[in-house]
Amino acid sequence: MIMLEKLQQLEQRYSLVQARLNEPETYNDTALVTKLNQEQRELEELVMTYRDYQKCQTAMEESEWMMEEEDPELRELAKEEYFTAKNRSAELEKTLQILLLPKDPNDEKNVIVEIRAGVGGEEAALFAHSLYRMYGMYGDQRGWQQEVASSNLTELGGVKEITFTISGTGVYSRLKYESGVHRVQRVPETESGGRVHTSTATVAVMPEVDEVTFELDRNDLRIDTFRSSGAGGQHINKTSSAIRVTHIPTGTVVECQDQRSQFQNKDKALEILRARLYQQKVQQQQDAVAADRRSQVGTGMRNERIRTYNFPQGRVTDHRIGLTLYKIDSVMDGELDEIINALAAADQAEKLAEQS
Repeated sequence: MIMLEKLQQLEQRYSLVQARLNEPETYNDTALVTKLNQEQRELEELVMTYRDYQKCQTAMEESEWMMEEEDPELRELAKEEYFTAKNRSAELEKTLQILLLPKDPNDEKNVIVEIRAGVGGEEAALFAHSLYRMYGMYGDQRGWQQEVASSNLTELGGVKEITFTISGTGVYSRLKYESGVHRVQRVPETESGGRVHTSTATVAVMPEVDEVTFELDRNDLRIDTFRSSGAGGQHINKTSSAIRVTHIPTGTVVECQDQRSQFQNKDKALEILRARLYQQKVQQQQDAVAADRRSQVGTGMRNERIRTYNFPQGRVTDHRIGLTLYKIDSVMDGELDEIINALAAADQAEKLAEQS
């Protein structure tokens, strides 16, 4: 069985990594230790699950042998143990199939999130701010760190657009499903007539990209400075510390004004620009390979309406997987795990189906 052969090879590799980490001379090379520790973490869940699977297989063989005993009580006990081990083995086999799926190389990376108000005027800006708050609260629950790079606020507390980074363990693996058009249906705070309005905001989640992965040609960049400004265009400082970087070949523009210095704003702007251009490159490759078919869950294209937040009915519906939850207040307070877990499961099921 190909899967078992693969698992045996990975277990052997895991044992080899452990042995290397137990050798004192290994610690003379810091880079090697970091690499081995990372590989050990990546293999650990898979290997532990495989070892549990092996134990179940052994238990089934022993139970089959005991079912040949003359004592009826022993036979009945052996039969019970056999089916318990068999059921557990089947569960573990499914888990192993998922764990063996190719990993997204970006899953452990930090992310850059861009939220923009869409259709709906001031109500769209208020909704965009609600989404920003939602992701911030979700990040707080998971111990992630958040930092605003650039924001364009409205006088009523909404955001026309906001760009921020989220750092922590496995951030991209959780938030990569959030890219797309989010729709809200509610009575706006600015509406006195009590009518339900529909507004939208777009969310883009991009993995952070280092210079080694995606190198920018500085000759392709135009860098300008300007004064940071707050809601309503009011200047909040008198120095030109804000940075605008333009990628001349593509016309992509990034502004950063929320860092403490011009140098910090420049570094953050270049980081965001790399992420945007890398994302564009990846999308072009995906379109070329599968122009007639895109995964509903995996891509989260910006022009897809991925989710509706209906406040009068208290529901949130993710249209990609047909999931509806009647707990909108909890979701807006950052309780996103149920939705994200369902999206991840659907993504895994699709990948398993492709392999079969």
